[in-house]
Amino acid sequence: MKILLTAFEPFGGENVNPAQEAVKLVRDEIAGARIIKIDVPVVFGESIDTVRKMMEKEKPDAVLCIGQAGGRTGLTPERVAINIDDARIPDNAGNQPADQPVFPDGPSAYFSSLPVKAMTAAIRDAGIPASLSNTAGTYVCNHLMYGVLYHIAKSFPGTQGGFMHVPFLHEQVTDRPNTASLSVQDIVTGIEAAITAIAENRRNPEKTEGCIR
Repeated sequence: MKILLTAFEPFGGENVNPAQEAVKLVRDEIAGARIIKIDVPVVFGESIDTVRKMMEKEKPDAVLCIGQAGGRTGLTPERVAINIDDARIPDNAGNQPADQPVFPDGPSAYFSSLPVKAMTAAIRDAGIPASLSNTAGTYVCNHLMYGVLYHIAKSFPGTQGGFMHVPFLHEQVTDRPNTASLSVQDIVTGIEAAITAIAENRRNPEKTEGCIR
């Protein structure tokens, strides 16, 4: 099995991105799966193109994209991506789309084809906080998740794809009182647990991971 693992560069004035720092440290083989890693620009359009080209080259069995969600308390596999770009801040190329579709010919949303419930449970079993998220936002993270699933639907039958957010690193919250963070090693542990779940589960377990807000 081959898994493409992507990580975003720093954005929004940050000097680091926990996704990028953690993915660097993820092992190259996990649960029998070979891990292919790439950095992705935080740029609308270019981010999707970067991952699509690597998918064409490597033909992975699964794609797991990792991004920063500052303020979240744990790792959060994403359940769904929506067909909207609505950027609160400019991307790293200065683009700031408002109410634009990711792909005009795409459906309103795509659900992750990764075993997100198994991933969430595996991360918690590894001792790292995790929950299943029902919103990937409307910035480049959602944009990339939607784009990956769009291209899978169009050109990569049988490939699984999805996205997972990770919290700030400790060093990013020194001037943000009462803001959650994790160490880079905890994030690595969580990502590796999620990858193990992907390698060992084609489907989700029959268990609830819903929320009421």
